[in-house]
Amino acid sequence: MTFIADTSQANEHPSGSPLPTVRGLAGMSPANFGMVMATGIVSLAAHMLGHPWIANGLFILNNILFGILWVLTILRALRHSRHFFNDLIDHLRGPGFFTTVAATAVLGSQFMLMQSDINTGKLFWAAAILLWGLITYSIFAAFIVKREKPTLDRGMNGGWLLAVVATQSIAVSSSLLAATPGQPYRLELNFLALSMWLWGGMLYIWTMTLIFYRYMFFRLSPADLSPPYWINMGAMAISTLAGSLLIVNSVEAPFLVSTLPFIKGFTIFYWASGTWWIPMLLVLGVWRHGVRRYPLRYEALYWGAVFPLGMYAAATHMMDQVLAVPFLDGVARLFFVFACVAWATAFLGLLHALTTSRWGTQR
Repeated sequence: MTFIADTSQANEHPSGSPLPTVRGLAGMSPANFGMVMATGIVSLAAHMLGHPWIANGLFILNNILFGILWVLTILRALRHSRHFFNDLIDHLRGPGFFTTVAATAVLGSQFMLMQSDINTGKLFWAAAILLWGLITYSIFAAFIVKREKPTLDRGMNGGWLLAVVATQSIAVSSSLLAATPGQPYRLELNFLALSMWLWGGMLYIWTMTLIFYRYMFFRLSPADLSPPYWINMGAMAISTLAGSLLIVNSVEAPFLVSTLPFIKGFTIFYWASGTWWIPMLLVLGVWRHGVRRYPLRYEALYWGAVFPLGMYAAATHMMDQVLAVPFLDGVARLFFVFACVAWATAFLGLLHALTTSRWGTQR
């Protein structure tokens, strides 16, 4: 049994010629860990907003999903290494590997925040950093040195912003680890969190500039507007959450105090930028499915739309707490409901796909 999805823009080679269909474990999407990201953040949002039954139930499920996906990923790397490594250097599918980083960091954050299990959380945090280094420099170095490269309209989509999400997920988990009682490396962890927060912002500016240019000056088909475009907002939401945690930690980190106005300003900037994207993404979704009648069927990439909604709820709630803007509490709770509905819809879609053996393909 595999969790596999068709990648919307991967149906053609960059040259425009169709690629053969790859099925089964060989065609497993690198972005499948997005369901762990989405489940984890909805669980954390439920914990923050006082819904322990939802939070704990999703936490248990997330551990199961994480284990299954790693087993399948390792099996795929061993049995279908050519497909695995081809995906790693593919401009459209390669960024999906960043979901493994964010999923690992999010699950570690669940252990630290919900279970007060710092030791297990620390192991996940260390694993996330190792994965971040390996995947970041492997993928981007491969993209740089490749001889055959796609044009911008065929090689760029919202999935590239998963690099930002992965980076900011380590900023979040580092901040949570730094805040644990008796932490001897509080200063170093906060410095790492600040650095990752800034690196994530740098990556967002670079990547979003290209995505916005692609939006404005290249023709878009309904298939091009795949669910990862919601990460336009999700990357800003997790940046908001990371910034809010840095503000909390500034009490015990003098260098954070000196930069506090900057951190507060950029935290609001990230939240406002993410909020700006929400109406635009809704309009584009209506155009895709309502006007152009693009079929709405399950694919792993839809978890990339669930995650931003849950993250926006969690980030808005945390920013409300640290900046004392209580009128945002209702916004956080509303988006938590949206995130729960989106998660349930995606999960039912997954179950339907599995029970009908329509596990999808990667082309």
